[in-house]
Amino acid sequence: MPLRMDAPLPSLEGGTDWFNSPPITEEDLKGHPVLIHYWAISCGICKESLPDLNRWIDEYGPKGLKIISVHMPRQESDTDVAEVKKAIDEYEVRQPCVVDNWHTITDRFENKYVPALYLFDADHKMRHFQAGEKAIKMTEPVVQRVLGLTQTV
Repeated sequence: MPLRMDAPLPSLEGGTDWFNSPPITEEDLKGHPVLIHYWAISCGICKESLPDLNRWIDEYGPKGLKIISVHMPRQESDTDVAEVKKAIDEYEVRQPCVVDNWHTITDRFENKYVPALYLFDADHKMRHFQAGEKAIKMTEPVVQRVLGLTQTV
């Protein structure tokens, strides 16, 4: 079972490789809402959602949202770091991306899904979890709420 609501943001230490950034620390994220995005190169739905994340970087990044992708291999071929880098370049992934070939980070999140989104508020309490093909669509309104762009009902 994935993390529960109000769970603290788990550590992002232990990934095998980082792209688009040096390793992200807790200090780098302090005071910012954080979206953790799980994906795999063997996941077609994951690749389809990558342009939406770039849009979110442009739209919500200036408002404080930090987006970090975790590449979680689902099969042996997904562990090829050169192929992950190739996909990052091909799909123009701009956010920091950590490769978690040993599932060190994944296990802390108790994550089993790709794509999967974990949204944490500025105090790093989990506010939303969504997985599957509608994850982006279902998460965006919560991102807006966490950033104070919409009213809660």
